[in-house]
Amino acid sequence: MTGFSPADHRLVPLRPFSELRVGEVFRSASRTVTEANFAAFQTVSLDNHPIHYDDEYCKRLGHPAPLAHGLQVLAFTAAGAGLFPHVIGAALIGFVEVSAKFLKPVYPGDTLYPALEIVALTPQKTTGLVTMRATVHNQKSELVLEGEHKYLVRMNQP
Repeated sequence: MTGFSPADHRLVPLRPFSELRVGEVFRSASRTVTEANFAAFQTVSLDNHPIHYDDEYCKRLGHPAPLAHGLQVLAFTAAGAGLFPHVIGAALIGFVEVSAKFLKPVYPGDTLYPALEIVALTPQKTTGLVTMRATVHNQKSELVLEGEHKYLVRMNQP
């Protein structure tokens, strides 16, 4: 191979805002959440509520095990875990808004399937707003999280 350039080494071809389409889905790899994930997130978040780490407390409340932190489940929707940021490349200006509804509990051993779907494309003068529906399903095909992300991107690749 001749003429190799690290700058040209891409996972997917770059696309401008004008080539994005409402309805496009960007899935992230599935992940099985473990007790180690719970402990790591507790360390980062400093959330010490017993619902996240005390088996007996959870059983008294009718749960079979501790529940994942909501923000931990939301973190699985990070666009960087999938191909979207690779598709838009350096045109990404920033992640500007997020909302989420936590619909079902997530327990250790659950496998999560995150996805982002473009639901709106709002062109502006030099930038565009990409609105995405964020979903996370579990191994039982239950929707455990639903929300929305908004990304500000340049209309053209820099």
